[in-house]
Amino acid sequence: MTRDRMPRFPSTMMFAALLGAAVALSPMPAFTAGTDTPPADEKKDKKKGSAVEERERQLAEAKFLRDYRAARDLIVAGQYRAGIAAMHALGRDDHPDVANYIGYANRKAGNYDASKVWYEAALKADPNHTRTWSYFGMWHMEQGNRLMAKDHLAKVNALCGNDTCEEYVQLKAVIDGTGSY
Repeated sequence: MTRDRMPRFPSTMMFAALLGAAVALSPMPAFTAGTDTPPADEKKDKKKGSAVEERERQLAEAKFLRDYRAARDLIVAGQYRAGIAAMHALGRDDHPDVANYIGYANRKAGNYDASKVWYEAALKADPNHTRTWSYFGMWHMEQGNRLMAKDHLAKVNALCGNDTCEEYVQLKAVIDGTGSY
């Protein structure tokens, strides 16, 4: 068999295997900040690790996401102290989604000073965190500051690009007196 008639299976198979490995090891897609499914912490100077290191990172992120959802569920169920403790236990207080829900839980528990601190921390971590802008607007309404709440509503509108996103609709209802959150 001449060289030009040899089957190209080995190189094709090698390409398919490399492509499959690249897809399997690619980072998980990022979600819009402020969702109930926070994105993994991305490090700008992160170096590529081995396959084992990458798998360990993926497992750690899956654990964080699972524990975050459990902490959020406590807060949504009205178990504010337990939810705040569970959020702190994640060890990522500087994550905007974590800081936002600590702020939310404190606000719902009536701890307005602590709530403000945590909302500001969330916005420091991510100035475009839509959910925090919305919740902080609700905080302002509860403090009697309608003008600041409307400023936050405008920010949410700009971030969403529309007036139909969940964060906008919720804050607008609070401002209009037709809803509470």
